[in-house]
This record gives sequence, C-alpha cells and structure tokens, in this order.
Amino acid sequence: MSNFDNESLDRARKLAGRWIEEDVCSAIVVAVGSSQDDPEVFALGHQDVARKAPIQEDTIFLIASPTKPLTAIAVMQLVEQGEFLLEDPIAKFIPEFAQAGKSAITIGHCLTHTSGLPDMLPDNVELRQRHAQLDEFAQQVCGVTPLFAPGTRVRYQSTGLLMLAQIVERITGQTLQAVLRERVFEPLTMRDTSLGMPSDWESASDSEVARMDRIAESRVKPEQNTEWGWNSLYWRRLGAPWGGLLASAPDWARLCRHLLRIHRGQCDGIVSPATQRAMTRNQLHTMSEIPEVNRRCTPWGYGWQPNWSNHSRTFGNLLMPGTYGHWGATGTLIWIDPGRDAYAVVLTTEPMEDHRRRLANMSNALASALRFQGSRDA
Repeated sequence: MSNFDNESLDRARKLAGRWIEEDVCSAIVVAVGSSQDDPEVFALGHQDVARKAPIQEDTIFLIASPTKPLTAIAVMQLVEQGEFLLEDPIAKFIPEFAQAGKSAITIGHCLTHTSGLPDMLPDNVELRQRHAQLDEFAQQVCGVTPLFAPGTRVRYQSTGLLMLAQIVERITGQTLQAVLRERVFEPLTMRDTSLGMPSDWESASDSEVARMDRIAESRVKPEQNTEWGWNSLYWRRLGAPWGGLLASAPDWARLCRHLLRIHRGQCDGIVSPATQRAMTRNQLHTMSEIPEVNRRCTPWGYGWQPNWSNHSRTFGNLLMPGTYGHWGATGTLIWIDPGRDAYAVVLTTEPMEDHRRRLANMSNALASALRFQGSRDA
C-alpha cells in the first residue's frame, strides 16, 4: 500500500490545476512514492510555451541544481573505492587549481558549499555566449581568488561541483556523463536521464519519438531565450555538473525509491548505507569555524541539502527531521523523507522565484497526504 492517501493527493492535483489555469505555471509533473511501491504520477500543462504539445508523465526536464547530488554520488563512489579522502585538497589532483590562494580547498569543502569559491564565474555569461566547453570553465575557476578562507563560511557554489567533476574525470579516464550513465542511470534503468543531451537523443527510432523532442521548454523571459540559455541546444548538450541534468519524473522516482531502500539497509545500492548516511546528515557540525547559525539552521550534507525549516529555502513545513533533497532554478524540487519512507519529485518549467513559495506550497500539499509511518529521525 502506498504511503500516500489518494484522496489527500487530490489537493495537490487541484493546486497544480489552479496554477495551470491561472497561468502561474505552464507545466508540472509530480511523482510521489515509497521504497516499496510504484510512484503515483500526475502531469498537467504543456511542454512548450506555445501550448501545442500536452505534457506527458515521461516528459524530460532540465533539472538544474538537483544535478549536484548526482555529481556528489560519483565523487562518493570513488571515496568508497579508496581513491581519495574528502580531506584531500583539490590541488592534489588539479595542481593548477592551487593558484590565487586556493591550495587549502578540499573535496569536502566543495561538497558542503564551504569552499569560498563563487557560485558562478564573473564572466559566466560571456563564456556561455561563445559556447565555451567545460574545460574552459574549469580553467577560469583555477584562476579565481576565493571569497573567504575555506571552512569558515557557507556560500552556495556551483564552481566547486565543476572541479569535483574534473577530479572524477581525471581519476576514471571517463567523462562524468559516462560515469553517471554506467554507475547510476543504467543500473537503475533511468533511460530518460543524462548529464547533457547525448547525440543519440537527437534521432527517433521506429517505435518512439526522439528524446530531444520530449524535453520541456522552460518559460523564460524573451531576452533569456538565447542561443546559450536553458532552452538552447548548447546548454542542453553541455552537461554542466552543477545543473545540466536532463531527466523525467519517473526516472527520478526510481532513484528516490532506490535511495530509500539503501536507508532501509539494502547493501547492493549505487552507494553503501554508510555513504548514504554521510551524504545526508549535517556535515557542518564538525566545522568549528562555521558560524553556529549555519551549523544549526542551514546545514549541508555531502551534495544533499537537509530540509531547512523556517527558512525561505525550506522544502516545506510538514516533513520529518532527516528529510533531505534539493531545489532547482528551473522550477524543480526533490525531497526524500526516510523517516516516513517517502519521496516527492516536482518538476515544472517555471523558473524558481526568489522566495520559492510556490513549490514549498506544493510540497506541503504532498506531505499532508502522507500516512504516518514511524517517528524515527533518519
């Protein structure tokens, strides 16, 4: 039996329907479930701004920042293999990174947003305008001066995830796209998921539409609908390790269900139970120089964000302690609540508002449909 009450889930469906009717959201797909059941999925709206193609349950979305925990999984798999420690400096593997005072920044700092690196490069727009590839982005990161000493403050950063991807590629000899495909997506049968759009997505088989034609269009301002923006072929192909994942809601549901099973002791998962616990618990509590308010109220795991209650970036007000997940600027939210063996995947084409209230409201509607399944903190 599902952990979600179907009658209560109707509130969430009606809320989504109201968003579509009021045109505050052009498309939404929601998947909820547990470690034991197939997901409940509903889809409303259109996958294109012109409203010619109705949204489907398996429509593919640009996921944005929930890409980061997937990059972190690839990093932690190498930790499990003994390739490095999280205390190792980035410069051990990328010597050119040490310039401009960055020699003390570690892998763990980049996973917990305590590195001092900027979120985006100062010339991020210029790089994208000329369709720069990831190696050029990485070269630019090597030259920047950190904003603060590592391990002393918390500041969200995407550039740190790029450097972690570079380490994965140098150690494995494969692109991060290939590592994730072989070690995560193929084992979990996530056929509609890729870090960056591969070339075979651009052609159709006799039995199905090309995956490229199933990608939802983000509803951005006209000046942002450029040859380098979210809807461009350049950005979809780039595979940014901080925000370039393309995936469907059913595929994310497979991943969430798998992670819940790891919490329940499954030992043949994509990471071990010990690794999963490390990735999802507060890792700031042992960093003595981090301000107390951050350690207590806005913690980070390794790649995953624990739910921040009473904060604008909360996943919602009704989730149990131990819930973790991630937001995405393209209008996405994923959370996993091990205490009640439940997850939610909310994918939209409406860019995230600064206050993030819309998806938090949806999260509350979904969480209120949960049947209580225990009281333990995960």
